[in-house]
Amino acid sequence: MALPQIKHIEPVTEPIIDPKSYWALARRRFMRHKLAVVSLCVLAVLVLIAIFANQLAPMSPYISDPTAFAAPPSPHHLLGTDLIGRDVLSRLIFASRISLSVGIVSSSLFVIIGTLLGAVAGYYGGWVDTVVMRFTDMVLSFPVLMLILVVVSVVGPSLYNVMAVIGLIGWPGVARLVRSSFLSLREQDFVEAAKASGASNAAIMFKHMLPNALGPVLVAGTFGAASSILLEAGLSFLGLGVQPPIASWGNMLNDAQSLTVLHTMPWLWIPPGVMIVVAVLAINFVGDGIRDALDPRMQL
Repeated sequence: MALPQIKHIEPVTEPIIDPKSYWALARRRFMRHKLAVVSLCVLAVLVLIAIFANQLAPMSPYISDPTAFAAPPSPHHLLGTDLIGRDVLSRLIFASRISLSVGIVSSSLFVIIGTLLGAVAGYYGGWVDTVVMRFTDMVLSFPVLMLILVVVSVVGPSLYNVMAVIGLIGWPGVARLVRSSFLSLREQDFVEAAKASGASNAAIMFKHMLPNALGPVLVAGTFGAASSILLEAGLSFLGLGVQPPIASWGNMLNDAQSLTVLHTMPWLWIPPGVMIVVAVLAINFVGDGIRDALDPRMQL
């Protein structure tokens, strides 16, 4: 009796995944988020305005026009002048440098601090995790705005103090995100393989684990930049932020504290208010797009 023929079966192999494919997929997901793409373009325009402020401003933001105090918009001053005759459009353009710088520098500072503390707590666990997280809870227990007001009042209002205070106080949320990611990542096989190969703890944390926890950090940093711009605007409006003659969107609104200005001089407060709204919305929509793009549950 003839033996049945056995068909040759090819061995099943797992497809090789390009390490860049995840970011390519995330980029395609982001491009499908139309509002985020438009917001990214708006944000790019604001950044270019800040970079080329010297070339774009029609006149100096610090020199007063003695013939036009609180003048309404005109062909010579497209957005009018402020109470002491300075061109509002020029100050608005230069203020974009300050406000965007506060958002970028402050968010970068607290992302770095939060990432370091969260990575250490999540990787080592035990008493290290307990100490770091209890300190984080203590910082979170204070009202952020009140704490910033107190600290700025003590150290003095200035651009660098505002950036430092916001950066040194805004890190707890990032620390908790990174810690939760590291708690799950430290049990993965690639971490055990890195330990077996003799890699140092620092190399395991920042070379192997941190890239896998980068998504939530990017999202938190994006939303943190928008929050920093709002905090700076609030502090400057109260006179505790960026000090004149340096222009920021917040201290430009400081001139609109009186009812007379609100009712009769809308060109003093509408332009900076619109810029704050546009910048914060653009950054938040970009953050939404990044969050959706990095979410593995989202379909292509």
